[in-house]
Amino acid sequence: MPDLLLELFSEEIPARMQRKAADDLRKLVTDALVERGLVYEGAKAFATPRRLALHIAGLPVRGSAIREERKGPRVGTPDAAVQGFLKAAGLASLDQATIVSDPKKGDSYIAVIEKPGQETIAAIAEIVPAVIRSFPWPKSMRWGQASAAGASLRWVRPLHSILCTFGAETEEPEVVSFEVDGIISGNTTHGHRFHAPGAITVRRFDDYVASLEQAKVVLDADRRKEIILADAKTLAFAQGLDLVEDEGLLEEVAGLVEWPVVLMGAFEERFLEIPGEAIRATIRANQKCFVLRDPATGHLANRFLLTANLLASDGGAAIVAGNERVVRARLSDAAYFFATDKGNLPDLDTLKDSADKLGLDLAKPLDQRMAKLDRLGVVFHAKLGTQGERVQRIAALAHDLAPIVGADPDLAERAAKLAKADLPTEMVGEFPELQGLMGRKYAELQGEHPSVCAAIEEHYKPLGPSDRVPTDPVSVAVALADKLDTLVGFWAIDEKPTGSKDPYALRRAALGVIRLVVENRVRLQLIGQLAKALVAIVRQRTREHMAQLAESFAEVERLSARPDLIVQFLPTLMRAVPSEHQIFLRRDEVAKAPIELVTFFHDRLKVMLRDQGARHDLVDAVLGEGASGSDDLLLITRRVAALGRFLETEDGKSLLAGYKRAANILKAEEKKDGEGAFAGAADLGLIAQAGLIEEKGLAVALAQATPKAEAAVAAEDYEGAMAALADLRPAVDAFFDKVTVNDPDPALRANRLRLLNQLRAATRAVADFGRIAG
Repeated sequence: MPDLLLELFSEEIPARMQRKAADDLRKLVTDALVERGLVYEGAKAFATPRRLALHIAGLPVRGSAIREERKGPRVGTPDAAVQGFLKAAGLASLDQATIVSDPKKGDSYIAVIEKPGQETIAAIAEIVPAVIRSFPWPKSMRWGQASAAGASLRWVRPLHSILCTFGAETEEPEVVSFEVDGIISGNTTHGHRFHAPGAITVRRFDDYVASLEQAKVVLDADRRKEIILADAKTLAFAQGLDLVEDEGLLEEVAGLVEWPVVLMGAFEERFLEIPGEAIRATIRANQKCFVLRDPATGHLANRFLLTANLLASDGGAAIVAGNERVVRARLSDAAYFFATDKGNLPDLDTLKDSADKLGLDLAKPLDQRMAKLDRLGVVFHAKLGTQGERVQRIAALAHDLAPIVGADPDLAERAAKLAKADLPTEMVGEFPELQGLMGRKYAELQGEHPSVCAAIEEHYKPLGPSDRVPTDPVSVAVALADKLDTLVGFWAIDEKPTGSKDPYALRRAALGVIRLVVENRVRLQLIGQLAKALVAIVRQRTREHMAQLAESFAEVERLSARPDLIVQFLPTLMRAVPSEHQIFLRRDEVAKAPIELVTFFHDRLKVMLRDQGARHDLVDAVLGEGASGSDDLLLITRRVAALGRFLETEDGKSLLAGYKRAANILKAEEKKDGEGAFAGAADLGLIAQAGLIEEKGLAVALAQATPKAEAAVAAEDYEGAMAALADLRPAVDAFFDKVTVNDPDPALRANRLRLLNQLRAATRAVADFGRIAG
């Protein structure tokens, strides 16, 4: 069957756009073909810096005929509706329509539309120009004289030629003829810009790939990556070094070259005094080069690998020399930044007030930078204050959280005060991706406690579902404080995530809190800590009204040992904020922030557990009505895990089925008798009078299992609670097998419904089984 070969040849396409552009080209063309009834066997798209290519195999010569029935109005419908139907269906008159009868709806018109199959080559000639003109580049441009006209073609970079051929392997392929803004399709392409710039005539995909290879172009990006990686490892091995692999950089470099040639450069050993991460950042960001590691020391070596786009006549000596010159200049800048950051600031006398406010030691360089950050008044958010104010809040919250996570409160507070201190440093100003890491380096240089140093770097973590979670208690305390302050702050000013929009990464922050708590097995009463964080923000942002709010904040201080009572006091506190205050305009909503955030955490927890393979409905069951510890995330995960294991057993499956049956019966009967009609305990006398062993067996089993389950839940022994419920299974099965619930005797019916209500209540001591699917 015939194949299609399409190539769009242009100036250099940015590396970051190439892979998605290739995927978009494949999807747009194949979707359009399928819409026309032209199915295919396989399609693959390719990208190099100067071309997008698409090969579609196994296309038919002509599409299948299409027969469509379009339903029209009923017979006797007003003429306007009939004329609209005829126009839409392409009919000249009702004589061309068919009348069909329906016993319920009556007679109506049907238009049978038959379209002959279109020749594939004609369809391609229509599809490809439309795809080119509407291609979804993130950024595009117009060029040449035609660019003065607003309707001229837009492309990521100037488009030079279009290659488009179609035909079977056994035949001479045909050029698919079309024109896009003066560019006429053909069967020629061009090779490497320097090695083979001339035109190359192409027939089909096989000789297209081979011809490009001869013209020093590797079409497949994944193959270019393999070449670069293999050559880089070989060169590194030859020097007794290890390549520091970087998948993101490898992907980018593969998009910068059509004929990769890996070369090795060097820089002076004196630059190795710079932190290795800074060396890697500058060489990676500015020169797109890989760094090497000495396996004997584990530290970086004074070598780097670059990827050229040509085979130089001098073996690449001039290319290496040019890159070495630029790398040397960049590392000289980095060395200067590093030396400057380790020294004293020239304006120390202006930082004393900030240092006193934050409890900083101006004899230490990193403390000086934190004081400078505060004095400059760098704004975190217009409604949430400066970075200095935020650091004060985080430090106080970290101090309070420290005993909960097993950290030293003073170390946690110290780490929090220095956590953002590297933001005004020269090194982080040049390489923002090093924030936290450079703070750790500078803290180590000034002799901070190892846990403090670790927390400065790790408090940003985890940055995603696969990122490492800090385990040092000080790091955990500061990371939690940082994220809780962020969440409650943006919630208070009504900057919540909406749909796909989450500009402040609040979902990521919530997931970070969950992972910190769960993976470090921290028992945290979340709502109370959120309330404390909210009070700290309100206190800071209402300073001008402190006299009016003094009594309210004094009450908060009296309740400091009972965060749950602070939550209850929040509405009173917010009502005390004067009406002219412009930050917290929706005061009642602000007071609800901690409660709303707990629900937000529950939603994030469901997502996390679902991604881990757990059932999110079990979270709903554990958080059902009357559930205790709904803000204790570790407790929730333990209960969910125990419930999941229980429901995988035969006892669990059978009890769930019995519960569902009991709940359905109660739901139906409560509609008749009213909500709560069957509350209270079943009458044992009536059960004895009925004389059914199975009914008595369920009553006895409930009397024994219910207190056991409740006691186990209170002791947080969830496996024990599930075991207590498992004891109910035989009695429940026997009851439904032998006992008629809706007995003709009203007294017996009501008593048995009370017994089922007791069963429902017993299971709710552990989880709300009604929320479990299945």
